[in-house]
Amino acid sequence: MNRAPGTPVRSRRLWAGAFVSALALALPLAGAGQASAADVNNAKNAGFEAGLSNWTCSANSGTTVSSPVHGGTAALKATPAGQDNARCSQTVAVQPNSTYRLSGWVQGGYAYLGVTGTGTTDVSTWTPDSGSWKQLSTSFSTGSSTTSVTVYTHGWYGQAAYHVDDLSVFGPDGGGGGEEEPTVPGTPGGLSVSGTTSSSVSLAWNTVSGATGYTVYRDGTKVTAVSGTSATVTGLAADTSYSFQVTATNAAGESPKSTAVTARTKQKDDGGGSGDLPKHAVTGYWQNFDNGAAVQRVSDVQNAYDIIAVAFADATGTPGAVTFNLDSAGLNGYTVDQFKADIRTKQAAGKKVIISVGGEKGTVSVNDSASATNFANSVYALMQEYGFDGVDIDLENGLNATYMTQALRSLSAKAGPDMILTMAPQTIDMQSTSGSYFRTALNVKDILTVVNMQYYNSGSMLGCDGKVYSQGSVDFLTALACIQLEGGLDPSQVGLGLPASTRGAGSGYVSPSVVNNALDCLTKGTSCGSFKPSRTYPDLRGAMTWSTNWDATAGNAWSNAVGPHVHALP
Repeated sequence: MNRAPGTPVRSRRLWAGAFVSALALALPLAGAGQASAADVNNAKNAGFEAGLSNWTCSANSGTTVSSPVHGGTAALKATPAGQDNARCSQTVAVQPNSTYRLSGWVQGGYAYLGVTGTGTTDVSTWTPDSGSWKQLSTSFSTGSSTTSVTVYTHGWYGQAAYHVDDLSVFGPDGGGGGEEEPTVPGTPGGLSVSGTTSSSVSLAWNTVSGATGYTVYRDGTKVTAVSGTSATVTGLAADTSYSFQVTATNAAGESPKSTAVTARTKQKDDGGGSGDLPKHAVTGYWQNFDNGAAVQRVSDVQNAYDIIAVAFADATGTPGAVTFNLDSAGLNGYTVDQFKADIRTKQAAGKKVIISVGGEKGTVSVNDSASATNFANSVYALMQEYGFDGVDIDLENGLNATYMTQALRSLSAKAGPDMILTMAPQTIDMQSTSGSYFRTALNVKDILTVVNMQYYNSGSMLGCDGKVYSQGSVDFLTALACIQLEGGLDPSQVGLGLPASTRGAGSGYVSPSVVNNALDCLTKGTSCGSFKPSRTYPDLRGAMTWSTNWDATAGNAWSNAVGPHVHALP
């Protein structure tokens, strides 16, 4: 969030938009073909069980590791550095005039899989989002004189290491000593319930060797198919018991169903910090400082806002600890007693008032157990002192998923199940489930109220369909929201964060009508742009704005238009 008006777009955000644009334009995605019953895997050492035998990695970038692995006991780990993209390749014997299916399991953002030397059209595929093992797959045909091709993987310059396992080049035997086609995988074990909300159940199970995917059944009916070893089944009734099973699949078929587990969804008000919030809610940030926007007291905040995030708590000299200092001088003599009384008045009217930690200039750091404890204790002390209903995480300079998760769970244990927990990550923070912000949100999903991603100050970004969308369009809002909605968050935990006016952010302002169109597109499938979600999300939480002060400066145009629209959603 911006403390000052007209804050310029930071260079790293421009880089992120240009970076993903370049990636999306550079590599077209190809569809996967099907192998016949007589096909073999022509790749050698496809599971890296023999180290890097048969593989060559640029600049000594590759090694084999025992964890994480998709199958067997080893996997490739390759690390880009400087001008090297950590390319690992193998020459594979093939037959001319034949069709092959190339696939592999990857983990880590910006991992590529491709083939050259086909004699026809070389192909490749990639993913920006693989926090867990994810299968990449494409197909290619060989030319009339092609007897070998080069299969390769690589990462991207300046990015973290990526992992590859169980690579395959299925098709006619090229004479290179290929491996036989897999048999039907075994039944998954270890199925367990990892979390519940009033409308969803999260499941996890053990990896099955040779499996390329898994199918989840609810009460005997198939409900979803995934590539990893976890899934969240949504759209469930509150306070209801369900039975779940899972099977493992590959090209050879589907395993028998696992032992069933039973899970009961929570009551409508249990967990998630929703309390007595409306189904669709509007969040607004209230500025505890004067930066040229209208100076408000909490009592002045427009009635359309259901959650009022007080911006911001301040870091102390103790690692992880925060405090709050009311800017009485900057707010025309607003006293602490008046501030506390106004919070109580808003709460009596059914509103939630929370303390926001971070902001553009925030320096709070939670990176070990001690600082996590300090964070939880200090935020809880502020909740006790001022009557805050919860906390908002708006750390724009990075966070540690492990220790922020620890801090928030500790805080929730102190504050109880009605605690409101919101987050306001930047767009780049929610591009991948492997990112620390996204992982934190998923880690605390059972106590999370809403993630209001900031759709501003970002430049262009990837949508869930792999296409690049420009900031400021209805497609930008819907295609990026889709990443969160399909990445594991419940629709009730997703909100759209936009500036209230052109002065509220350096870039990314859209008219309230665009916000409303995006809300309708996501919840009802209407008013979409070129991107239309494959399904609707009627439980979408709502929208957020920076800030109630900039909204007031612009004559409350944002809250007067978006507020009633949010509250009228299905």
